[in-house]
Amino acid sequence: APARGGLVTHFAIGDRRVLFMDPETLRDPTKNVRGGVPVLFPSPGKLTGDAWSYGDERGTLKQHGFARNLPWRVTQDSEGAVTLRLVANDHTFAQYPWDFAVEQTISVSGTSLRFDQKVANRSDGVMPFGFGFHPYFFVPDAAKPETTITTRATRAFDNVSKQTVALSNIDLTRPEVDLHLLDHGSTTSELRSPLGTVQLRGSAEYTHWVVWTLAGRDFVCLEPWTCPANALNDGDRLLLLSPGASRSLSLEIIA
Repeated sequence: APARGGLVTHFAIGDRRVLFMDPETLRDPTKNVRGGVPVLFPSPGKLTGDAWSYGDERGTLKQHGFARNLPWRVTQDSEGAVTLRLVANDHTFAQYPWDFAVEQTISVSGTSLRFDQKVANRSDGVMPFGFGFHPYFFVPDAAKPETTITTRATRAFDNVSKQTVALSNIDLTRPEVDLHLLDHGSTTSELRSPLGTVQLRGSAEYTHWVVWTLAGRDFVCLEPWTCPANALNDGDRLLLLSPGASRSLSLEIIA
């Protein structure tokens, strides 16, 4: 769905449904889509007070940035792959003053769904950014007690209680789970449910992982980000591009 933030809406292996989708939110352009694989750029997560400050620049950005809410242009479409492009415009300049171009190629091969991103800085100054994905994996609510997430993390920031907690296991049956894994220590993870296993493999930049779900809903989100939520303010793992430079990243989902 290029018009809905360059969103991958469905992915299935035979009869096995890998991604969750709430079709009502997909049809309603006034709503954030709950489902598929939303793209988070230029700032994954929620900034403190929705505001950011970098060098002499100041601004405001809503949660997860603007890329998931803007139309992307299809530049190439072939069997098994599509390339989409998002460039800076008056809407983005009002929130984020850098001139950028993001190109994303989405491809399917066997049981793999792959995302290759290229972020270019067309500004005169250094451009800070973060990138992330928000995959909604289809897990029936009844299957959540038997569903596990692979992580080496021993600590997490619980975004529901707003405190750092020790992490021995991830209980996906709570009313809301919103855990930012503080010491995951890897750019890979996997989700194991009665439906099967889904592996995620990110490039070296994807070091911050978030787990989110709601009771009564048939999804679990396992989200790879390049930086924590407030990186545009505190600089934690913030990616920087020199003028005229570009950076390539990737994520692979294997079911």
